[in-house]
Amino acid sequence: MIQEANLIKELKEPFIKEKAFSTLVDLYQERLYWHIRKIVITHEDANDVLQNTFIRIFKGINAFKAESSLHTWMHKIAYNESLRLLQKNKRNTSESIDEISSNYLESLTQDTYFDGDEIQLKLQTILSELSNKQGRVFQMKYFDNLSFKQIAEITNTNENTLKSSYYSVVKIIEKKIRI
Repeated sequence: MIQEANLIKELKEPFIKEKAFSTLVDLYQERLYWHIRKIVITHEDANDVLQNTFIRIFKGINAFKAESSLHTWMHKIAYNESLRLLQKNKRNTSESIDEISSNYLESLTQDTYFDGDEIQLKLQTILSELSNKQGRVFQMKYFDNLSFKQIAEITNTNENTLKSSYYSVVKIIEKKIRI
């Protein structure tokens, strides 16, 4: 696998930037897709956000200062792009939170890409009842296997606050999953 430092260097070289970017897309497309998909829910929205994310990465790579890993930086862009889409959709709808949650679960079960069993559906139901921030933190830690430090960088939140939120969600899930 290509070294991250070499990839960053190649991404900043004008003559090989496009080839290096193609490598970057190959390496990170699937991971970023699923990170985005957990936030925006639908396949179509996830694809749109993923495309916007890669456009921002391509345009912004020269400004990347390597203060965090490339992986974390890209996750942050994907996270912010996902939130932009959710905000845009929220402005364009007058649905209540209960309607959105119900529509989410309905679209999830009807999605041809969802192959979950009953326990996975129950977990998604529980996650849909959490606040947006709690759900996103849990998903980034549990499903994406990001460290609390990475999540803190992505969400601009204190690491200890994230830990507290995550473990509170774990307790909620453990309690509700048994019901």
